[in-house]
Amino acid sequence: MSAELALIGPILAAMLAAATPLLFAALGELVVEKSGVLNLGVEGMMLVGAVCGFAVAVQTGSSTAGFVAGAAAGAGMAALFGVLTLFLLANQVATGLALTLFGVGLSALIGQGFVGIPIADVPELYIPGLTDLPVIGKALFGQDALVYLALAAVPAVHWFLYATRKGLILRAVGENHAAAHALGYKVIRIRFLAVLFGGAMSGMGGAFLSLDYTPMWAEGISSGRGWIALALVVFATWKPGRVLLGAWLFGGVTIAQLHVQGLGIDIPSQLLSMLPYLATVIVLVVISRDVARIRLNAPASLGKVFHPDA
Repeated sequence: MSAELALIGPILAAMLAAATPLLFAALGELVVEKSGVLNLGVEGMMLVGAVCGFAVAVQTGSSTAGFVAGAAAGAGMAALFGVLTLFLLANQVATGLALTLFGVGLSALIGQGFVGIPIADVPELYIPGLTDLPVIGKALFGQDALVYLALAAVPAVHWFLYATRKGLILRAVGENHAAAHALGYKVIRIRFLAVLFGGAMSGMGGAFLSLDYTPMWAEGISSGRGWIALALVVFATWKPGRVLLGAWLFGGVTIAQLHVQGLGIDIPSQLLSMLPYLATVIVLVVISRDVARIRLNAPASLGKVFHPDA
């Protein structure tokens, strides 16, 4: 096997790992937005999920407990957002931005005592005969459980939204909350549950970063991935399958800039580090040109306040 071909497997494996936190967060936000709620606090929820997951894993010695704690922390942050926006009718955009700022500060405070603490790597899957396959073995059959869970979440979310009655109700609430309320559906409860799910998924994405992808705790470990996840939802036009493609795209860009630095190519490291975010801006600019498609796919009640007495 040539040296170039031998590099393909590790690059594919690294791309899947880099895409996993984006996939968790973007799928969660997609369900939230399908219910008609716009939560811009994904970055803050990821950070709190990352630090809480890491702290619990260090204290208990269990990465599983860490992932559960990360999901719970993300859901807790989302619950705060839900109470403020759904029950107290606060502005969703302002509250989401405030949630991100709160998450940045809270994660830095909690994580002060955990900087530099080592943690055991999460066990990776090993299937004799498959994991050792050339090129694709490590990428497809040598990842850890969270990578496969994120991949499995794509068809699961699609099935829930488009093949179940509850998914139909959630989409109906996102399209016309007044009509859904008139039919007797509990709009606020449905949206609150969707917000909790989105927070748990963001927390899982953050926990993956600190327990698996790095693994370590560092302030600001999400590095803007929450904002990329928000962009992915628009990029995917609110379709779960397209979220997967977008996560792979941005994961590939992230890995590409790391490999370019490793090859010693004379390009400023600051320019390479900005490539994932530059790609995000370019994609959003290109997509925003097709206003008709965005309006056709975006939930009609997205970001609109619902008051049951109105």
